[in-house]
Amino acid sequence: MEQGALDYRRYLDGDQNAFAAIIEAYRDPVTFFIQRYVHDICAAEDIAADVFMQLVVNPKKYNFKTPLKTYLFVMARSRALDWLRSQKRHAQVPLEETEDTLADTADLEEQVLQTDEKRRLHEAIAKLPEDQQIAVHLVYFEEYSYAEAAKIMKKTAKHVDNLLYRAKNALRELMGERGAQTK
Repeated sequence: MEQGALDYRRYLDGDQNAFAAIIEAYRDPVTFFIQRYVHDICAAEDIAADVFMQLVVNPKKYNFKTPLKTYLFVMARSRALDWLRSQKRHAQVPLEETEDTLADTADLEEQVLQTDEKRRLHEAIAKLPEDQQIAVHLVYFEEYSYAEAAKIMKKTAKHVDNLLYRAKNALRELMGERGAQTK
C-alpha cells in the first residue's frame, strides 16, 4: 500500500495528523493539475479544497484499490470539468476585472518556474492542445505511468502515448522556434 493510502487509513483510525500529511503531500500537485483545466488559480485552490473535503465527508468512497494520489487526481479532474461546465452558464468577466487573478497566477508560476529554461518550457506547454498539456503534466510532472494517466484522463494508454508523442514533437518545434528568435 502506498504512503497516501497508509496515511488515509491512519486518518480513518482517528489520527488527525495523518490527514495533515495527506494535505501537505498532495495539495500543490492537485491544485496545479486543476489549474491546467480551469486557468484560474483561485478557483483551482477552491476546487482542490473541495476534493480534500470529499475525503472527510465521504470516507467510504475511496476503496484502497488504487493509489490515493490517483483517486485524488480523478476526483480533481471531475470537479474541474464540473466547474468549467458551470462557468459556461455564467456571464464572462471583463479582462480588466481579472487583472488581480492573473497577477496571482503569475506570482505562483514564478515561484514554481524559477529558471529561464523551465519558464520557456512552461510557455511552450501552454501552447499545446489541452489534452496534450494534461498528458504532459500527468506523466512528466506528476510521474504517472501511461496507464495511470489514461485512467485519470478517461482515455486508453495508447491514446496517452499518441498525445505525448505529438506533444513532444510540438515542444521540440516550439522550443527550437523560440531559441531561433532569441539569436
